Amino acid sequence: MSGLILIGLMGAGKTTVGRELARRRGMRFADCDQEIMARTGVSIPIIFEIEGEAGFRRRETQMLDELTAGADFVVATGGGAVLDPANRSLLAARGTVIYLNVPPLILWERTRHDRNRPLLQVDDPHAVIEQLHRVRDPLYREIADLVVDGGRGNPSMMVCQIERALGALGKKTAPVPAPDTTCEP
Repeated sequence: MSGLILIGLMGAGKTTVGRELARRRGMRFADCDQEIMARTGVSIPIIFEIEGEAGFRRRETQMLDELTAGADFVVATGGGAVLDPANRSLLAARGTVIYLNVPPLILWERTRHDRNRPLLQVDDPHAVIEQLHRVRDPLYREIADLVVDGGRGNPSMMVCQIERALGALGKKTAPVPAPDTTCEP
């Protein structure tokens, strides 16, 4: 296993944290949803509208397989990637899986004005986030090598938590190019 895979609900910070983590470790970064949009030329809401959630999930599985092949990668998955047992097996086999666990209230605060989240285009998006958390949290934990609790801290603090936890795990991913003292207390 030579890659890092970030999982968690929408708004947890997978993309922001993933970019910084990849930069610090000298690894390539990819966001699964952004790669799907780049390949199809349309937004996730349009894919949901045309193909439904099932069609989007098929595209997601194919993209995850491509993005996690090889070495020295950091991949931010979509929040629902863990719903498919095949995806969970793939992710667990291809890298160190890091669950960014953020409380539902904070996720709602972060995503409540985002129109690019099809599952939240309902009357009560907060209730949807609570339900998604109830269903997905056990799935995230099932495959996570690390659980990083986040919320009010900034992304750099989460990256530091991940770096320390990876060191404690003794996981070999990619060499850190130079000691980074920004994580020191």
